[in-house]
Amino acid sequence: MCDTENHTGTLEQSSQERRSFLKLTTASMLGLGLAPLGSIHATSGVIKSPPLPENVLTPEAALERLMKGNERYVSGQSIPLNFNEERLDLMRGQNPYACVLSCSDSRVSPEFCFDEQRGDLFVARVAGNYLTTDFIATLEYAAAVLHTPLIMVLGHEKCGAVKAAIDAADNDKQFPGHIQSIATAITPAVRAVPKKPDYVAADRYKDIVRMNVILTVRELREQPPILSRLVDGQKLKVVGGVYQLETGKVRLVA
Repeated sequence: MCDTENHTGTLEQSSQERRSFLKLTTASMLGLGLAPLGSIHATSGVIKSPPLPENVLTPEAALERLMKGNERYVSGQSIPLNFNEERLDLMRGQNPYACVLSCSDSRVSPEFCFDEQRGDLFVARVAGNYLTTDFIATLEYAAAVLHTPLIMVLGHEKCGAVKAAIDAADNDKQFPGHIQSIATAITPAVRAVPKKPDYVAADRYKDIVRMNVILTVRELREQPPILSRLVDGQKLKVVGGVYQLETGKVRLVA
């Protein structure tokens, strides 16, 4: 019994050591993409040093780290989560290196698909990954207050919210309650991918999912007064990706 417990503890310690080593090594290898530490404003106030120093990255290094995490996830090499080591650090505040605007679909979980630990990602989720004033404010908070250098808009295949928008735009279908507002919000993506005689419905569906991400990325990059200024100053990168349900792969589309 004791041998089993010791073996389990050793495996957990090894996994955590591997994760910590990987995060620090990634930050070092990505062109030494560490930004000046300085003061970081978090919800708990101003802290003199970041809780997670390895999360202080340039926008380019942040994107590379995010996509390398997805590669580990796709290849089945995700590192088991262990909250113990960083728990006390995170009590001092937060400094996530990436913000993800994702669909609420239960099959898509950003922390899993990018193989990241608690405190690494600032995630905002809504069915259809579209923008509202509240979500813009959330992303502004991540970028301006937490100094998160990267925003990823994450759509996914077979998105039900996008399907509802297609049915509403093409077939005048009405949905109960407030669901119609989701379909209305995504309608611009449907209109941007018009029907064609030789257009297979499934292919158009995929293209609208992709277009919905692209339009959201474009809106965020041009969103005044905070996000557009940070993008122009090269302190913030806004990208878009589509999650493939079969493989778990995230493909950049914007």
